[in-house]
Amino acid sequence: MNEDKSIPRIPRLAAPKAEQRADRSFSLIRVAAMIRRYLYLLQSGWIRIIELAYWPIMQMILWGFMTEFLLNSSSGILRAGGVLIAAVLLWDVLFRGNIGVAVSFLEEMWSRNLAQLCASPLRTHEWAAALIIISLLRTLIGVLPAALLAIPLYQFSIFEMGFTLLAFFSNLLIFGAAVGLSVSALVLRYGLGAESLAWVGIFLIAPISGIYYPISTLPDWLQFLAYALPSSHVFEGMRIALAESRFDLGHFYNALMLNAVFLAAGFFIFLGTFRIARRQGLLLQIGE
Repeated sequence: MNEDKSIPRIPRLAAPKAEQRADRSFSLIRVAAMIRRYLYLLQSGWIRIIELAYWPIMQMILWGFMTEFLLNSSSGILRAGGVLIAAVLLWDVLFRGNIGVAVSFLEEMWSRNLAQLCASPLRTHEWAAALIIISLLRTLIGVLPAALLAIPLYQFSIFEMGFTLLAFFSNLLIFGAAVGLSVSALVLRYGLGAESLAWVGIFLIAPISGIYYPISTLPDWLQFLAYALPSSHVFEGMRIALAESRFDLGHFYNALMLNAVFLAAGFFIFLGTFRIARRQGLLLQIGE
C-alpha cells in the first residue's frame, strides 16, 4: 500500500541545545519569583508578621530582666549584661535562619504544591537559593525589633559591634540555613509526620554551641565536637568582642570554613533527597 505523499510527516520536536543548556542554568528570575511568592504569604496576614517578632522580643525581655537582677545582686558579673542579651539575639539569628528555610519549605508541603513546582521550569537549586534569601528576610523581621527594643529597656545596643555584628550575623544565618535545608530534606523523605524536626532540630546543637557559657565549660570530649560547629566559634568570638573589645580572626575564619562545609552538605542533602523523592513518586504522596 502506497503512502499518501500529500500528508507531510511531522518531525520530532527537540529543544535546541542552547535552550537545553539554558534550562539547566541558574535563573535569578525564577529565584526572584519564588521569593515574591513567599513575600505574598507573609503579607497575607498581620499575624504572620507579629509571630516572627514575638519570640525574639519575649526572649530578649526575659533575659534582659534576668540580667538586671544579676547586675543588682553581684558586682562580679557586671559584664554579663551585654553578653547575655547579645547571646539571646544571636541565638535567635541562628534559630530564625533555620526555621525561615524550614517553614517556607513546609508551606509548600502543607498546600501540597510540590508537584506543581516540579512541573514548572523552577530548578531545585534555585528553589533552595530562594529559601535561603527569604530566610534572611524573615530573620531580619524577627530579630530587628528585639534588638531595637533592647536599647531603651537596657541601654544596650548590639549595633555598636559594627562589622563584628555583621560577621556574626552572616555566619549564624548561613549555618541556620544549612541546618534548615537538611531538616527540610528529612521532612521530605519521611513526610509531614516529621515536621516537628523543623523546630526541635536546631536545639540539638544548642547545648554544645556555647550560647550562654564558654566552650571550656563543657567536658573535654564535648569541646572537640563543639568546635566542629560554626556556631561555637561565633559565640566564643562574641564573648571576646564584648569582654576584650577585639575581633578574633581565628574564630571568624574557622566559622567561615566550617560554614562552607555545612552549606555544601545542606545543598547536597536537599538536592539529593529531592531527586530521590521525584523518582520514587513521593512528591504526590506527602502526608502525615
